[in-house]
Amino acid sequence: MSISSKFERSLLSHEEYGVIKGSHHPNLYALDRDGLLSLQSQLRQMRDKERTLARQKQRERRGKAEPRGASFPGTGEQPQQRKQVFANALKRVNKEATRIRNLEARAANVDAAHRALALRRAANFTSHPAQGQTANDGMSPRPNRRRRTIISGKRIGSTSQATKSAQARRDNKT
Repeated sequence: MSISSKFERSLLSHEEYGVIKGSHHPNLYALDRDGLLSLQSQLRQMRDKERTLARQKQRERRGKAEPRGASFPGTGEQPQQRKQVFANALKRVNKEATRIRNLEARAANVDAAHRALALRRAANFTSHPAQGQTANDGMSPRPNRRRRTIISGKRIGSTSQATKSAQARRDNKT
């Protein structure tokens, strides 16, 4: 439920309204990150205080608790509505803080993407220096460790001759 500024002003003291006023439209966007964080903590404290007063008042009405202290402050008649004012202001500040955090994250991502693109483009155009003369002979051959079977040429020739002779015998039988 939205609450009008006029109604807020009627519920709050002058100092409290000065804090709440900082959470409204033109003033909220003028704050930097540190200002938002300090306003956020102030609003949380004020909201928590009003929440405590509202709960105490509610317990008194139900007869569960005795009145606390001498009396509530002059603005204690409507603690639930006052708490709602502070909660709404805190919600506005939280939303703005989230918006700023998202903008910063987006800017960081864009910067990272630009750096990555620059690195990739630089990697495409690398120029290696000429090899020039080298001091060593280059790679040296490694001997094969498998046992080598040596077949003599006489045996290779006899095997192929035996095949030819066997084929000739088969051809002559018919």
